[in-house]
Amino acid sequence: MNQGAVIDLAKNALWITVMVSSPVLLIGLFVGLIVSIFQAVTSIQEPTLAFVPKIIAIFVAMIIFGPWMLAVMMEYIIYLYSNMNNFLV
Repeated sequence: MNQGAVIDLAKNALWITVMVSSPVLLIGLFVGLIVSIFQAVTSIQEPTLAFVPKIIAIFVAMIIFGPWMLAVMMEYIIYLYSNMNNFLV
């Protein structure tokens, strides 16, 4: 296995990590931004108000995007296992 193949495997692994984690992170970001704007407008400085909506939104995002995330990760793992002989040479 040469350097190019190792770099391609690492690049694909990092790309899949970014692709799989981005929906949950973006939803958490947008909900946090909305809650922060709401807190700034109403002058409510309750710390739990910042965390509870984000936790709920991330949980809902995991339920919605979970099957897709699992399918993408399974596809990559199947690719790795099916080409294991090529990687070891």
